[in-house]
Amino acid sequence: MKNPVLNCLVTRLLLASVLLVLVVTAVGCGTRPAQTSNATETPPAPANPDIILATTTSTRDSGLLDVLLPIFEQKTGYRVKPIAVGSGQAMAMGGRGEADVLLVHAPDSEVKFMQAGHGVNRKLVMHNDFIIIGPDADTAGIKGMTVAVDALKKISTSNAIFVSRGDNSGTHQLELKLWKLASIEPKGQTWYQETGQGMGATLNITAEKGGYTITDRATYLSTEKTTNLKILAEKDPILLNIYHVIQVNPAKSEKINAAGARAFVDFMVGADTQKMLGEFGKDKYGQALFFPDAGKTEAELGSQ
Repeated sequence: MKNPVLNCLVTRLLLASVLLVLVVTAVGCGTRPAQTSNATETPPAPANPDIILATTTSTRDSGLLDVLLPIFEQKTGYRVKPIAVGSGQAMAMGGRGEADVLLVHAPDSEVKFMQAGHGVNRKLVMHNDFIIIGPDADTAGIKGMTVAVDALKKISTSNAIFVSRGDNSGTHQLELKLWKLASIEPKGQTWYQETGQGMGATLNITAEKGGYTITDRATYLSTEKTTNLKILAEKDPILLNIYHVIQVNPAKSEKINAAGARAFVDFMVGADTQKMLGEFGKDKYGQALFFPDAGKTEAELGSQ
């Protein structure tokens, strides 16, 4: 005959075991969603999240900043305020402590900037090239030329209009270097006109006047359909267009965001960003607008 007391004890033990299993299962299920939620990617929260980037109009006009800055902000938690001016103006801002980091393309001036103690942590980022462009009619007859100085000499003797940015940008500095090598002083000549504006605006003015100008290839490709200007002279080694990222010396001002500037430098030379630079423009223009160069030297690129 079965013992009722023993049966009761066994039943209670079984019920307790089932309850214990249910509790453990519930606790386990309750903790797992929390672990998944903690793993969700959220940008860091830097103590000083705002960065001022002084850069060139070519990085803005080509659309490059529109691609890179949101990715940088999402990855790091920093907020970037880009100020697109000529490289000379960007470095002037850095020298006054009015920017945290620079993305510029005027190597000769950059060296002087660093020697003056205005910058630290200068890194090679990318390159493309400058080209001489003009109207399809090409009254100066420079189409197909590969020596930039000779092309400018022909433009000057033909009295065709040449439009200069005249803003101490990297493009303007390269242009002045070429005129000097050609032993020509264009300033004051009736055929030489300065805009004092960025590359995109200068291309529009050049198209309106049916003139010639020097531009970086990236900005040209991004405006080619609206200006209808043609590439007439290119592939001279002196037309190499090299970009560096420079952290402004924190000693310039207590307001400089040194940590943010370092983060931006690291981002620009990082493997993921370099890969993006090498792909940028291919889908829209059939060719890359920039070539990634992190870890290289200017000499390796053939800089003169």
